[in-house]
Amino acid sequence: MFGVFAVFAARCLLVTLFFPFSALDKILNFKQAVGQAALAAPSRSVAEILIYCGLGVEIFMSLAVLTGVADRLAAFILAGYCIVTAILWKQFWKATDFRLTGESLGRETFWDFLKNLAVAGGFLMLAFGATADGAANFLEYPLSSSHPYALVGERGR
Repeated sequence: MFGVFAVFAARCLLVTLFFPFSALDKILNFKQAVGQAALAAPSRSVAEILIYCGLGVEIFMSLAVLTGVADRLAAFILAGYCIVTAILWKQFWKATDFRLTGESLGRETFWDFLKNLAVAGGFLMLAFGATADGAANFLEYPLSSSHPYALVGERGR
């Protein structure tokens, strides 16, 4: 029973950034979210579409990771989401004040960029597993579940 709780707790920690917090923030502060998305989108209407898509990814992929239903594909999508958002909104390389010491918005953005990549790595580990053949298995069976709550001997049933 501890194993099931530990796996669920680990998955909760992995998705809690997106669901409920980021998703709820997008709902409560929709105009501000669209404003931020507009910085990387060609128009305000495209920015709105991006926010709705992001909201869908954050809610549905997080729920899939938590429930174990197509969790590997959901984790893969969330990894891509983390990478894309890092590239579009954590552009530390554009900062004019990137310094190693003292106040520096560029350095702070750099750390946020790296955190996005680290979370993406966690999701990729969930998608591929911890073995070398995991990526090949994922590509062969992308909709399969990792059966996160099955105890030893119950997998494959």
